[in-house]
Amino acid sequence: MGIRTYTIAVATALATSASLFALGAQAEDVKLTLWSLDRDIQPAPNLIKEFNAQRNGIQIEYRQIQFDDVVSEAMRAYSTGNAPDIITIDNPNHAMFASRKAFLDLTDMIAKSTTIKPENYFPGPLASATWDGKYYGVPKATNTIALYYNKDLFKAAGLDPEKPPQTWDELLETAKKLTDPSKNVYGITFSAKANEEGTFQFLPWAQMGGATYKSINSEGAVRALTIWKQMLDGKMTSPDTLTRSQWDATATFNAGNAAMAISGPWEIDRMLTDAKFDWGTALLPVPQQGAERSSAMGDYNWAIFSSTKHPEEAFKALEFFASKDVTMYKDFGQIPARSDLPIPPTGNALKDAALKTFVEQLKYAKPRGPSPEWPKISKAIQDAIQAALTGQMEPKAALDQAAEKIKLIDG
Repeated sequence: MGIRTYTIAVATALATSASLFALGAQAEDVKLTLWSLDRDIQPAPNLIKEFNAQRNGIQIEYRQIQFDDVVSEAMRAYSTGNAPDIITIDNPNHAMFASRKAFLDLTDMIAKSTTIKPENYFPGPLASATWDGKYYGVPKATNTIALYYNKDLFKAAGLDPEKPPQTWDELLETAKKLTDPSKNVYGITFSAKANEEGTFQFLPWAQMGGATYKSINSEGAVRALTIWKQMLDGKMTSPDTLTRSQWDATATFNAGNAAMAISGPWEIDRMLTDAKFDWGTALLPVPQQGAERSSAMGDYNWAIFSSTKHPEEAFKALEFFASKDVTMYKDFGQIPARSDLPIPPTGNALKDAALKTFVEQLKYAKPRGPSPEWPKISKAIQDAIQAALTGQMEPKAALDQAAEKIKLIDG
């Protein structure tokens, strides 16, 4: 082979190799990263496995993060250009990121989507993913709180076990009748702890009383906090209501030491095992018959960081996740944030009845906020609850002080 022929052959080979490399590069999967708190038995890692198994040209890498680190680490990652493409965020923290444009505006993508339809979601979860009239996320799952009650204790006290209290006055009177110090039984248990759980439990009462977080000292909210204080002062609830979590408070109910409990659907399976009595569920009592209902709203939203280099691919992942909402409860025991997806029967009549109550309660669930300053606002509400229940301040004075703090925080 002459030098000219050899040179042409080498050039041809190099060109062919370069062409093949280019084709290989084009065929490489788009890599996305997703952060979530979910463990291996929860939705995110399992949905990612299903998504990756499609081999559709998009692959997602998963990182599990810790609850206490989510907000600080995610905001720091965004500020330094190292944010993931997708994250799951606790719904009250969503506005903090959306208001700073850290999350991608999904409004136009959702408008074109045949999978994600806003009208299919409960109003509360959808509102938590909304900021300034635009969608900055998609609800992942949801939960709320309602009233559990011990039917056996109702019967023993001469109360109709099929007629749980419907109003605040009825709740107070029922709790009085069911309180029995001689048997170490309190009328009711709930959490007034000085953290987000306390706000989570109190805010629905304030909202049913006509308040918002911006008017937390309204007459109805003051009445609500006054009733909480009456229950604590009257020993209708345990003194450690001020320090116990929802999980711990409900354990008191499960043990038969409280006749009623305010808690969520996450308790159902434990209650089926631990509660050795007949129990039922009911919607949260309202201030008076005909009053507007409300309830707390928990769980997480999917969001895409605005810094992503692959917005279309990330949204395809969100569409896939949303398409799996239909099996959210069956596969993971979490209630989908969708009003169009009934929870299939579990085969346990007591469990199915409880789930029906919680799904009904979700129609009235409202987000905490939304506000970019929610943690500070929540702290002001927690401080007011603690001040009133410990007798440091009267309920009205405590909520007046909280309202002033919130005004300074949120404008």
